[in-house]
Amino acid sequence: MDIEQIVKEVLSEIQEKPNKKKSYTHEYRTKHLVYEKKKQVGVDQPNDYEYIDEVIHKTPARIGIGRIGTRMKTKNYLDFRVDHAAAQDAVFKDVPDSVLESMKLPILHSRASSMNEYLMNLDVGRRLNEESVQWLQDHMETGKQVQIIVSDGLSSTGVEETIPDLLPSLVQGLKSKNISMNDPIFIRKSRVWIQDEVASLVDCELVISLIGERPGLATAKSISAYLIYKPNQDSVEADRTVFSNIHEGGVPPVEAGAYLADIIEKMLQLKASGVKFSQFQ
Repeated sequence: MDIEQIVKEVLSEIQEKPNKKKSYTHEYRTKHLVYEKKKQVGVDQPNDYEYIDEVIHKTPARIGIGRIGTRMKTKNYLDFRVDHAAAQDAVFKDVPDSVLESMKLPILHSRASSMNEYLMNLDVGRRLNEESVQWLQDHMETGKQVQIIVSDGLSSTGVEETIPDLLPSLVQGLKSKNISMNDPIFIRKSRVWIQDEVASLVDCELVISLIGERPGLATAKSISAYLIYKPNQDSVEADRTVFSNIHEGGVPPVEAGAYLADIIEKMLQLKASGVKFSQFQ
């Protein structure tokens, strides 16, 4: 019997057998696995359970987790992997355009063409690309007191989760103090020092950058606010004032916005920021 005949007989037997898959009427249902992160004492038979339980709920640090042999327990290992994945996502993903559009933020770009270039070359994140420079010159008024910049920095999650509450609070605070400002802008893949170039293009007195912080395993939602009064080519880090740890588990975004408005008012009055500003406090 040749191979062709064998194949024909096999196919014939298959066609004659009932199709069990078709006759099987049970509907498969997808089960969604929900993993809950919950702080709990992991130490086996602790001397003071209540004390350890109280302490672990007061800090994001991984303490009182216990161990199995020389390794952490499975639940704690999964918690670690979840937090690590969230930190990676915060760095490498972009803030969705829909989120920025909902806040009416125009999207500008630094000279970084990719995230790899942004991470490996500091300078490209400190300057605007040509199209963004032209956009600022065409659309922004000059001579305002304040310019607000929102930057993804190293945490797009920080922008997505924190800015929607912080920005309205900051803008409302500045308006209540009759401080003039341009519309806030968003700059992708930018670093703090890009605020110097923006300030020179719009000719403002003070510029504030709300930028995503480098994520850790405690949170990937944190942002910082960097403020500088009249930056120029000679400006250094000591000329900037920074407020960090702004997120739902740190300084509440709404509270931070109101506080930053007060600080900006003082800086404009004293015509100083950074170390010079702190000397007046």
